Amino acid sequence: MGAYILRRLALVIPTLIGVMMVNFLLTQFVPGGPIEQIIAQVQGQGDAFEGIAGGGDAGTQSAGAGNDTAYAGARGLPPEFIAQLEKEFGFDKPPLERFLTMLWNYARLDFGESYFRSISVVDLVMEKMPVSITLGLWSTVIAYMISIPLGISKAVRDGTSFDTWTSALVIVAYAIPGFLFGVLLIVLFAGGSYWQIFPLGGLTSKQEIWETLTWWQKIGDYFWHIALPVIASTISAFATLTLLTKNSFLDEIKKHYVMTARAKGLTERRVLYGHVFRNAMLIVIAGFPAVFIGVFFGGSLIIETIFSLDGLGRLGFEAAVDRDYPVVFGTLFIFGLIGLVTGILSDLMYVLVDPRIDFERREG
Repeated sequence: MGAYILRRLALVIPTLIGVMMVNFLLTQFVPGGPIEQIIAQVQGQGDAFEGIAGGGDAGTQSAGAGNDTAYAGARGLPPEFIAQLEKEFGFDKPPLERFLTMLWNYARLDFGESYFRSISVVDLVMEKMPVSITLGLWSTVIAYMISIPLGISKAVRDGTSFDTWTSALVIVAYAIPGFLFGVLLIVLFAGGSYWQIFPLGGLTSKQEIWETLTWWQKIGDYFWHIALPVIASTISAFATLTLLTKNSFLDEIKKHYVMTARAKGLTERRVLYGHVFRNAMLIVIAGFPAVFIGVFFGGSLIIETIFSLDGLGRLGFEAAVDRDYPVVFGTLFIFGLIGLVTGILSDLMYVLVDPRIDFERREG
């Protein structure tokens, strides 16, 4: 197993470099770079995407920055101002040199500073992290708490009326968009048109109120604030997991060792939870890290917006729109690294749950 882990770790670096290279190349052909964003703000346009006259950014046009055709928004601005911006952002250097410099900085865990926020990328990510962790963690936990018991019950009662109507309920829940369900929750329970039960906005109450609460009141205040957004992001998350749990149990229940256990006189509960559970839950439990990371990275921008939460979803969207490349590439590198490591952890979880699995033997 050690050799397998070392091989997987050795693939992390070239994979990250490949991901960064592809995305870096894409930015060379996307119009409306950070310099055009600043020029639009200086000229009071507000939106750098208005009046863009073609051409890539990220320094590809730096050679002709002083001409009228270099930046659509630069007409009337001194060429020295444009040149100063290019030098400040490093766009006066060739793309290859900038890419290699970026990789060298990332290797030293130096992710730079946001172009527009005057804060380091790491500090910015840490600032937004609590929102995404909250939505990702609690959505995953609730999905597992619902899906596993429900999936087991559906497998045991396969073909009954319970299995039929719960399947219909799961399909309906899966079909409802999370943001649309979030709007419904706001209308019903957050002062939209009916009841004002839950607050709308933030993970906790305002600082002056938060400081006056006892520790158990702070816990209650936290769950009071996150109840609606977590429910909205969980509504469709448990459908696939429920059906996966059901199918895993059905496959195991039909195997010979289950019939042998029943023939020995073991109770159905002992057979189900003493023999079937461990084998059936292998794929479900071992996939927990990957599920959490998927929910964590897939934090809904719309859910964060309608519930006034400032998380990584909004950060990524705003950075892409603003062409804030240090934030875009820094978060891409950090999350890519976390995702690759999580894949290795998922394999280790499989081995932990079922020691019979040997990835080295399979590769051989």
